[in-house]
Amino acid sequence: MAVHGASAEWNGTLKEGAGTMRLGSGAFEGPYSFVSRFETGSGTNPEELIGAAHAGCFSMALAAALGRAGHKPTSIKTTAKVHLGSSAAGPTITQIDLDVEGQVPGIDAATFQQQAEGAKTGCVVSRALAGVQNVTLTARLLEQV
Repeated sequence: MAVHGASAEWNGTLKEGAGTMRLGSGAFEGPYSFVSRFETGSGTNPEELIGAAHAGCFSMALAAALGRAGHKPTSIKTTAKVHLGSSAAGPTITQIDLDVEGQVPGIDAATFQQQAEGAKTGCVVSRALAGVQNVTLTARLLEQV
């Protein structure tokens, strides 16, 4: 199987410092800081990148599941919101909200929901994030145009 990487460099103290995160493929490089992670400021943060990874993995897993069930999706669009809260251990990802919209000809909403639930538990990133206490899913089947 493939091995993928990323790197990060941090300079300075936690609150005054700053860093850069890079994907190994070179597709993304961006700054991050205390403010972009724990407050509201410019730059990215690890949780945002986890959300992107989860949304991407989930979309692919749902497309694969639908295909195995004989339904060819036209479009799967997923948004992941990663909640950074606190626990006794310190800052913790406490919840991830997955919101998916799909265009899938010839399928009903109940079947779409069932396939989405399966993808939620089956995608590689979902399994890697099994320690997150609460992962919610909202799935909407869009009308075909």
